[in-house]
Amino acid sequence: MDGPELSERERMILAGIEGDLRSDERLDRRLRTLRRGFGPWSGAWSRSGTWTAVLVLGCACLFVRAVATGAPALLWLFSGVWVATAVRLLWLGCAWGRRRAKAWAGTRAPGGGS
Repeated sequence: MDGPELSERERMILAGIEGDLRSDERLDRRLRTLRRGFGPWSGAWSRSGTWTAVLVLGCACLFVRAVATGAPALLWLFSGVWVATAVRLLWLGCAWGRRRAKAWAGTRAPGGGS
């Protein structure tokens, strides 16, 4: 470490601050989800994104099966799953847009034009 070392009092204060930060579960969760990556194992996917992916896969399977057999029950089931999938995709898109807008607003200089 460069520079002067911390005094005993400063180390105690720093330890107290670190302890308070470690006990804040909300902050800990936010810091854990800041990781970059792709997939459910990297923290980039939310639980709702995973369920939407499952709906998309189920919708595709039902579509292929309904077209191959022509059964009216499968066609109706496909249409129901398709609507649910479209609603979930719209919800995820809106949530993504809100996050992007919030991040963009946070990076703008306060009081700046342009």
